[in-house]
Amino acid sequence: MQPKKKRTQRRPVRKPSAPKKPQPVTTHPSMGNDRRLAELSEALDIMLPELTARIAAVEHLLVEKEICDREELIAAREFVDERP
Repeated sequence: MQPKKKRTQRRPVRKPSAPKKPQPVTTHPSMGNDRRLAELSEALDIMLPELTARIAAVEHLLVEKEICDREELIAAREFVDERP
């Protein structure tokens, strides 16, 4: 008697999937604007403290090197605040 042949296990044939339709990025333009506004707000929240610290460092050096005095810096800030 001959030994039985072992059958190799076959994988089932897969059906090709239907092509996917590209999804629109936003359904409403205002939603995209809101997202962009949130991104800009977040970027400003990160940059503003850094910029403020750098300005303070420059002001400190101006006073330390006696290029200008504290009163002149205060007057300059008031001048900038008064601009329209």
